[in-house]
Amino acid sequence: MTEIVPVSGPELVTYADELAALLVETVEGGSSVGFLAPLDRGAAAEWWRARAAAVEAGWLQAWIARDGERVAGTIGLVRAPLPNARHRAEVTKLMVRPSARGRGLGRELLAAAERAAAEDGVSLLVLDTESGSPAERLYRAAGWTECGSVPDYAAGPDGVLKPTTFYYKAVGRVAGAAVG
Repeated sequence: MTEIVPVSGPELVTYADELAALLVETVEGGSSVGFLAPLDRGAAAEWWRARAAAVEAGWLQAWIARDGERVAGTIGLVRAPLPNARHRAEVTKLMVRPSARGRGLGRELLAAAERAAAEDGVSLLVLDTESGSPAERLYRAAGWTECGSVPDYAAGPDGVLKPTTFYYKAVGRVAGAAVG
């Protein structure tokens, strides 16, 4: 049984090696999540450890999906830092182990981040993904709205520039509400 749990900064450090393995697997599998292949596992673990301060400061929320004692997936939610943007956040680093895909885990992780955002007063979520990737099916099925694509926006793990599609989803408060 898979359990999705939020992680604190110290817990993120504790899980850094497992999250690094997940990140390396994801990059090696061809998913564009901000890193180029080959990705060194030690560098990936250090990247995760460096996120702990953002979690403790409240700028980043992170969840892991545990399948027993193993990390099967993760997702992050980055809060916008400016006062006029307190109503929005960015969904980031949604990753599911290849061996755990096809069981709805990505959808569960996404739903957990959406619920937490709404409970925290966030009313608008945004994300981006490689155009044409399998992730687009997930976002569309989960009610996200495509708002455009940018050619050559980011390099895939192979270093080749690829287009990126941006999505948004209203959650929580009604659109047009005052930000306080």
